[in-house]
Amino acid sequence: MPDFIPFEIIEGDYDGGMVLLADHAMNRLPPSYGSLGLPESAFRRHIAFDIGVEALTRQLAARLNVPAVLGCFSRLLIDPNRGEDDPTLIMKISDGAVIPGNYPISDEESQRRLDTYHRPYHRAVERTLAKAGASGRAPLVLSLHSFTPAWKGVPRPWHAAVLWDTDHRAVAPLLEDLRRDPALLIGDNEPYDGALRGDTLYRHCMTSGTPHALLEVRQDLIADEPGIAEWADRLAPIFSRLNEDASLHEYRVFPSRTGPYPGQDAPSEHA
Repeated sequence: MPDFIPFEIIEGDYDGGMVLLADHAMNRLPPSYGSLGLPESAFRRHIAFDIGVEALTRQLAARLNVPAVLGCFSRLLIDPNRGEDDPTLIMKISDGAVIPGNYPISDEESQRRLDTYHRPYHRAVERTLAKAGASGRAPLVLSLHSFTPAWKGVPRPWHAAVLWDTDHRAVAPLLEDLRRDPALLIGDNEPYDGALRGDTLYRHCMTSGTPHALLEVRQDLIADEPGIAEWADRLAPIFSRLNEDASLHEYRVFPSRTGPYPGQDAPSEHA
């Protein structure tokens, strides 16, 4: 039995039509890596994980009775939401923090982290989506992340944001529902763009035509139990309404703004 499992699958109703993903749910490292040379305080920061997302995902999965896949390793080890050839896959420095255990790093060690942590996580996502789509009905995939209240001294005013590439099917109704609350400022591809070649949703949803959206919640809003409960209360009925839309259970490939998919000479015509 390995001493570190790189993913956790929360079981749910695989025929229910929805799967939740939380790439950066945890700040853990395998024991053999120690702390990568960082102080303990680094693992309470956003550089190590998406604050609040693990508990929020668990609450939503339980309320909606849907399966979820959680990443169990810190993104300081290797980032599951990056393509295998992405230069930020294993960060040497993150928001001013030099990561001694990642610099220098050998090709052998990079490959070991891919084989032992990154790829098993993505195989778990693949298995979960295949099980949820076994009937031929596409599952709706909702990926949960969180972002810092400020970046390099600049405040981020959004309470939450939806990130996406070109598949707008789940995005438009999700934005509309979130914006019904006049107290919330909801970003559309803020504070960064959702088109990232090789990331989790590109790999598992864009290339297959699986309907999806990525929701980012500002970290200070889900940093404690009351905040997490408030957002679970808010999101559970919204996600449930999305899941009732038959058009969000059809496979349809959209072209990516990052360029043609591997093996394609041109983007899909199904825009």
